[in-house]
Amino acid sequence: MLEKSLGLFFFLKKPKNEKGNARFVYLKITVDGESKDVATKRKWDNRKWNSAKGCPIGTNQESATLAAYLNTLTTSVYKARTALLNADKPITADALKAALTGQEEERHTIIGAFKQHNEQMKALIGTEFAKSTLTRYKTAHDHTQNFIRWKYGKEDLELKELNYEFVSQFDYWLKTERKCKKNAALKYIGNLKKIVLECMKKGWIKGDPFANFKGKRSEVVRVALTREELQALTEKAFEIERLDHVRDIFLFSCYTGLAYVDVYRLRRHNIVDGFDGSKWIMTARQKTESPTRLPLLPAALAIIERYANDERCVAKGLVLPVLSNQKMNSYLKEIADQSGIKKNLTFHIARHTFATTVTLSNGVPIETVSKMLGHKSLKHTQHYAKIVDRKISEDMHALQAKLQSSLQPTNV
Repeated sequence: MLEKSLGLFFFLKKPKNEKGNARFVYLKITVDGESKDVATKRKWDNRKWNSAKGCPIGTNQESATLAAYLNTLTTSVYKARTALLNADKPITADALKAALTGQEEERHTIIGAFKQHNEQMKALIGTEFAKSTLTRYKTAHDHTQNFIRWKYGKEDLELKELNYEFVSQFDYWLKTERKCKKNAALKYIGNLKKIVLECMKKGWIKGDPFANFKGKRSEVVRVALTREELQALTEKAFEIERLDHVRDIFLFSCYTGLAYVDVYRLRRHNIVDGFDGSKWIMTARQKTESPTRLPLLPAALAIIERYANDERCVAKGLVLPVLSNQKMNSYLKEIADQSGIKKNLTFHIARHTFATTVTLSNGVPIETVSKMLGHKSLKHTQHYAKIVDRKISEDMHALQAKLQSSLQPTNV
């Protein structure tokens, strides 16, 4: 840290309504032209004060006692300056005054900032954030605190202790101790980064500890149902009614592209007459708050009509009687087994199916699909285009093999 100029000078200040000669003794601390006055909590007769030198006049016991006290304060200021230098903290008049008067600088910690963020997020559940988002940040909080215990043997660390070493070791700990996959580890690091960036904006931390950390996500292969699997699921007759309900709700998502939480929140007033005279869904994605406007395909309309008189739907104004996500996914595994579908069927596969099998594979422009999915960026939709390209490639290779086989010359 660069050396800074430091000036100390004692002076007298007249109290309000003081008519005699008694004055308060103050210390002026000046660092690079910036000054702060510190009360010494001592009074002195202005007739016994050397204004030029800033010290008491005389050699009697009273003068010697005050002079000794002022020397002690001077020594304390220089000690505070050394402490700031050793701690690599900025030397300012404010910082020296705080050290001299015993006013501790407010400490900002990693876990403290995390807790504050999560408490504020909790208050905004249902308006700005989904409950699942808070759950993810709570998990990220727990991982961060457990890492600090593992690495540093402490419950918390000050934000100023965050650096590249912390971030890179956190990434290592998540992958080794917590057995997180690469993308999951990066997700938790991203949660921490969001909070740290907020702290930077508040001036609690200088410099970005994530600046040199380069984590690249692995590409996730998105699974979707084929046309044949979608047809098999549609035509399958189940003996248990609840499986029929879950299958219908899954298929509704396949033909609308709505995520589980958006189907769960869908109300009858979200189904409106469009400008073209057909029925449209008008809503917003809970995850991104992006508006979703899409015309309903006949298959989706038929499912809505099937539950038009459902007691729960009528009572609550729901479009469909959606169960909890956990139950839905549990029943979907049972449905997949009975339908001969070998894929690990989860509700999110329905959204992938809409993007690929239902829309892109049938020539719907990617820009239109992106709007219907409620994506804020076309980049997110392009992942689905890769699935379609892969399917085209597989089909063409299969065709090529058939053609080569059929064109083989026969031996005469």
